[in-house]
Amino acid sequence: MEDIVIIGNGISGATLARHIRTKSNSKITIISSETEFFFSRTALMYVFMGHLKFEHTQPYENDFWKKNNIDLIHKSVDEVFPKEKALLLSDNSTIRFDKLVLATGSKPNKFGWPGQNFSGVTGLYSKQDLDHLEKWAPTTKRAVIVGGGLIGIELAEMLRSRDIPVTFLVREKSFWDGILPFGESQIINRHIIEHEIDLRLETNLVKILSDEKGHARAIVTDKNETIECQIVGLTAGVSPNIDFLKNSGIELGHGVKVNRFLETNIKDIFAIGDCAEQHAAIGLRRPIEAVWYTGRMMAEALAQTLTGNPIQYNPGHWFNSAKFLDIEYQTYGWVWAKPKDYEKQFYWEHTDGKKAIRISFHKETRVFLGINTFGIRMRHEFFDKILTDNQTVDYVIHHLAKANFDPEFFTAHEKEIKKQFRTQFEGIQKIQQ
Repeated sequence: MEDIVIIGNGISGATLARHIRTKSNSKITIISSETEFFFSRTALMYVFMGHLKFEHTQPYENDFWKKNNIDLIHKSVDEVFPKEKALLLSDNSTIRFDKLVLATGSKPNKFGWPGQNFSGVTGLYSKQDLDHLEKWAPTTKRAVIVGGGLIGIELAEMLRSRDIPVTFLVREKSFWDGILPFGESQIINRHIIEHEIDLRLETNLVKILSDEKGHARAIVTDKNETIECQIVGLTAGVSPNIDFLKNSGIELGHGVKVNRFLETNIKDIFAIGDCAEQHAAIGLRRPIEAVWYTGRMMAEALAQTLTGNPIQYNPGHWFNSAKFLDIEYQTYGWVWAKPKDYEKQFYWEHTDGKKAIRISFHKETRVFLGINTFGIRMRHEFFDKILTDNQTVDYVIHHLAKANFDPEFFTAHEKEIKKQFRTQFEGIQKIQQ
């Protein structure tokens, strides 16, 4: 009977253990220094905001793991010794494995800012980050968030829910403008300001200042401004949590290098989730995908491989969803912030400035390439099939009623969207009436 050891109990590690257990009687051990039991990381913000208790983020009862004969070790791993097939744990104990899976996730980026390790400085990733925020929030008069991405806006929403003033430093000219086209980025800029968040565009953190106890008391920007604060949120992206592997002989890039079967360069050692880096990107996806659903899909594929049915990781068409305060965002396929040479884009924005659709299509073949939606829900199954079938943009516009998840919205606006599309691309091709 094989000993399968998984380092990390996030969505990737937990999913892998569950799926292996349904197909195999192998000994399974999950090691995690963060929490003993798996929890939904994306729900941390709702615990802070009072919508959930932490135990509500745990989808399985604590005895689920014992019932399924999955051992849990609540420690950290200091070193991996591939030749010996052994791990050195933080208490100097060792554990051996036949197969090892690295599912260690991500850590917040730190770029060497003076003061970045002071008390009061945190990311928003781990259970420990949540615990720190709970401890510091009652005495916080202002927070500063550094980094204009999804985690940053989640942290801003959390802090504002407790009436803590927030200053948001974004180095770009507009929020998330490396991902979002101009129109959508402007929507989010306005929305952030409407929620009484002090948005500072084209502003960088220079250093963090502390009080006599080593707790953050202010930050200094590259505009020579000092902003007093007691919490500094570092949300300028994440990077794979792989520092403990540097002397292991496992091939590393930005993450742990893997092939399509999620194998590393060393036999019987694999990597999945945020820490895994494909040697060659899959389609237009990034080699490292720090996305909840791709971590789950990697785990499902690897479970098949480890139980005798080798399957390559194939995530299919790109999609994602998020929430900017109370504006929901969905994307299917590819819509670039700056259109590619082969790409045309159609943009419609509602007069309330909180709903929008952007559709990308090939300017010669008119094949649909992708869609962004803001304040509107669309059906995943519809766009997944459209992308697989290489349908045209005209087909998508004509069948918007089938795509929408919000009939009340489209009752009022579907005709307007179609009319604007015809106007914007008049003479290219008439849409079916």
